[in-house]
Amino acid sequence: MEKIAVIGGLGTLSGGDLFFKLLKNQRVLKNQLQYHFVFEQQPYSQINLPLYHEEDIKSRKYYTYNVCKKFEAQSLTKVLLPCFASHSFLEELQKEISIPIVNIFKALAEYINSRFKTPIKIGVLTSDYVKESHMLSQYIPDHELIFPSHQERLMEAIYGDQGIKNGYFDGLSLEYIYQACTELNSNGCDIILPGITELSLIVEQLWKRGISILDVNQIYADYALEHDSDITAKPFKLGILGGVGPSATVDFMNKIIKNTPAQKDQDHIKMVVEQNPQIPDRTAHLIYHETDPSIALFSTCRRLEAEGVDAIAIPCNTAHAFVQDIQEHLSIPIINMLTTTAEYIRESFGESVKVGLLATSGTIESKVYHNILEEFGFDVVIPDQEHQNNVMESIYGKFGVKAGFTEGLCKESLLKAADFVINSGAEVIILGCTELPLLFPIETKIVKNGKSIPLIDPTLILAKKIVLITKNESSNE
Repeated sequence: MEKIAVIGGLGTLSGGDLFFKLLKNQRVLKNQLQYHFVFEQQPYSQINLPLYHEEDIKSRKYYTYNVCKKFEAQSLTKVLLPCFASHSFLEELQKEISIPIVNIFKALAEYINSRFKTPIKIGVLTSDYVKESHMLSQYIPDHELIFPSHQERLMEAIYGDQGIKNGYFDGLSLEYIYQACTELNSNGCDIILPGITELSLIVEQLWKRGISILDVNQIYADYALEHDSDITAKPFKLGILGGVGPSATVDFMNKIIKNTPAQKDQDHIKMVVEQNPQIPDRTAHLIYHETDPSIALFSTCRRLEAEGVDAIAIPCNTAHAFVQDIQEHLSIPIINMLTTTAEYIRESFGESVKVGLLATSGTIESKVYHNILEEFGFDVVIPDQEHQNNVMESIYGKFGVKAGFTEGLCKESLLKAADFVINSGAEVIILGCTELPLLFPIETKIVKNGKSIPLIDPTLILAKKIVLITKNESSNE
């Protein structure tokens, strides 16, 4: 089913006229069960303002965005924007809206070019703002555009107290429009092209007077029904489930930024962060059966999903114990940091390397890392209980990294655990809690008995993976 929306209020009467012309299209009348139409009009500050300058359309930007977001929530398939001036910010608007917006200029360009194979003279009746923007010449560059000499009378006919926008379809407003049309005809114009949608309200009266003027609302409606809308590829948007823990979230974002090959702000990756430190502790649940964080994690993912993100990253190793169950209830992927880490180790160190794992007791006991690493064929080395206590102290202790410390006792405790897994044969070490890399802001390895043991930072690997995904997405656009 085609679900088509019209944004009303950009021209109150012309929006209603466009909606009516959608309904009376023969395609719709013959297939009424196949169409769902929505018309939305709300008040906004500049609703009655004549369109002389760019300042006069500012309120329209916010208004159209709000209405389009409402249409998004209703899962509509295309939007009609019955306002020439508002098309000046169409590209800006479309980047923020997932529903395609039908371009009225493209509709008119196709109509004219399909009927006139050689250049013609086109008389243009439009607002001061649209005239000065030169938008029409961008879409129909092969034809000569001619404007009436008394532009001020045209603006009065549209926006004056007794103008068409206020419901006056005859009298002085009609005469001003007719005079402009006859002047354009005398200058050799083959057709009259309105660049103001309100003029569709009086085209029949002008036709009766012999004026060859286009009904732009009917052309726009027919085009929208006959064509699939162009969908502009939107930039990749990453959702980050943050707050697990808070510092690790900021560190992860910084790693994405640092690893993005950007020349300017706009080259960076679009990110939405739901920083929710109130999510119950993952380790406390896995070990001590305290509050289950599943619903809080899932709820956060759903909010990110509602924000229109393309994928979700969770900079928390322990939280990945819940990912499999959550994923089946989402329509977008969670990029699995643990799998990404295992892939990196295999590519960088081969399949026979012995992997040391320093992580929370929740991660260790859930075997979420073990299961993935063993699928890749790795042997996994973990601390014994004494040294696992050292790991937990370095993370959760009074002077641990979650308390804001990155030097002193927290680092000393972790190095004791690292020594243990190295002595047990580990050839690489995964820093399997996202706070642990904060203890090694510069170091990428531990040297033990003359041998270098690489430190694997899963958040860094995940950040680089996301940059690569974004690059591939961009190259496919």
